[in-house]
Amino acid sequence: MNFNHLPLFFILIVAYSGFSQTTKTGPIIENHGAVWKIDNPDFKTDKSQEFKVVFDVKDGPESDTEINRNLNTVARFLNMHAQSGIPASQLTVALIVHGTAARNLLTDKAFKERYNVDNPNSELVESLLEAGVEVIMCGQSSKTRGLPKEDLIPGIKIALSAMTANIQLQNQGYRPIKL
Repeated sequence: MNFNHLPLFFILIVAYSGFSQTTKTGPIIENHGAVWKIDNPDFKTDKSQEFKVVFDVKDGPESDTEINRNLNTVARFLNMHAQSGIPASQLTVALIVHGTAARNLLTDKAFKERYNVDNPNSELVESLLEAGVEVIMCGQSSKTRGLPKEDLIPGIKIALSAMTANIQLQNQGYRPIKL
C-alpha cells in the first residue's frame, strides 16, 4: 500500500470541507450581510410572526477604511430571515445611529473631505435604505460631531435624539437590539 499521497489526501479533504460550508449574502442585501445556513435548528423560527426591530448602533470602527460591523449586522438580520423563508413584508427594521458610528452615515463626498477616503459604509447604508430600513441619525450626535443633514446619505432622517427615537419606536412595538 502506498502512503506517500496520504498528506495530499488530507489537505484536499480539509480544503473541500472549508468550501462546502460558506456564508451567503442576499436576497435582500446582495453585497453585505453574509450569513450561515442553519439546517434544522432545535429552536424553531416562527415564520408567521412579524419581526419588528430597532437596532441601536453607537460604535463605529476605528479605521476610516473599515465597514461598520454593526451596520452589517442589520443586513445580516434581513438576509438570514429572508433566506430562512420569512417574507420581507414581515421584516420591519429601523436603525438608530449615534456616537462614533454617526460618521458612517456621511456621503462619500463629505467623508472624503473629512477623512481623505470614500465612506466604506455608503453602499451598505444605501442598500439598507433601498430595502426599506428606516435609518435615523441622533440629532445630538449630528450637532456634537458637526455632521449636518446635507452631508448625510440621502434618505437618512434626523431625530431629536437617539433616546427619543428609541422610546418612540419601542412605543410602536419595535423590539430593541443594542449593538
